[in-house]
Amino acid sequence: MSHRRITFILGDMPPPRLDKALARDVPEDANLSRTRIMKLIEQGMVLVSGEVQRDPRAVVAAGTKIDIDVEEAQESHILPEDIPLDVIFEDDDLIVVNKPAGMVVHPAPGSPSGTLVNALLAHCGDDLSGVGGMKRPGIVHRIDKETSGLLVVAKSDAAHHGLAKQFEAHTVERYYRCLVYGVPDANDPRLRGVKGANFESGNILKLTTHLARHKTDRQRQAVLFHGGRHAVTRARTVARFGAPPVLALMECWLETGRTHQIRVHMAHAGHGLVGDPTYGGKRKIARAALAETLAEAVKSFPRQALHAAVLGFTHPVSGAALRFEAPLPDDMADLLALLDPTRA
Repeated sequence: MSHRRITFILGDMPPPRLDKALARDVPEDANLSRTRIMKLIEQGMVLVSGEVQRDPRAVVAAGTKIDIDVEEAQESHILPEDIPLDVIFEDDDLIVVNKPAGMVVHPAPGSPSGTLVNALLAHCGDDLSGVGGMKRPGIVHRIDKETSGLLVVAKSDAAHHGLAKQFEAHTVERYYRCLVYGVPDANDPRLRGVKGANFESGNILKLTTHLARHKTDRQRQAVLFHGGRHAVTRARTVARFGAPPVLALMECWLETGRTHQIRVHMAHAGHGLVGDPTYGGKRKIARAALAETLAEAVKSFPRQALHAAVLGFTHPVSGAALRFEAPLPDDMADLLALLDPTRA
């Protein structure tokens, strides 16, 4: 297996730990994240003054010579599949796609094929320069199988590293559209009693909780206020449906990006997503509010009505500001047109 060697000298006043010192001083064009550096240390691929060092906590000094052997990118064990993709943008470093509902992002035991990664391997071919030592797309964020919309995927280590930093810093712009039961309103006394919920100016609902895997149902996430991971969602009402209004089209944006975050938070607020089988998206609608045919169309909507509509970030290599929008998919657009024919 072929390797490339990266050689450099530690600068003044390095952090005391080897892994942190390498993360600070490794040449930028090496495109090695701290996670990748940790793995290389564990694999015996890092030489300190000519000697292999496997302890990431080893103390190092300024002026020390470092050699890192990095394997050339290997072929992925995941098979490419010729699956059509809705490509919104693509260059040598990254690709933005509009994922359809029903497609899993990454292969897993229950979904070994037919995923976005399988499709990207076929689409990108030899353009993948290697992510984490493997010729594969760099997945830096995901959306659920039954959620549609925009995803950015890295094609190079440089892009993967740069995009991951932006997601970690919560600087990526992400707006979603969803159809929920009820209409969140600052004047609703019930919502004022929901822990973690408050309203900002402009009738913007802000939900601040922690999220963690449910104790008994491993497929669900649960709202916590101690433990778990910090999660913040904001939402505003775009349109109301019914007389009186019983449904709302919401625009949600994420300060954090946790598993099922919008679905869990809106359900916690008492405004679960239409069609969401996991968090209670089959609520009864008062007969007087919607015609029976419309109520049945809402009840039979086959997935959570959630779409990743806007994605904005800084190009990790060129530094250009990028922002993309994807219109609602046909199933959501058709349902909204039924509820309000003036939208068609």
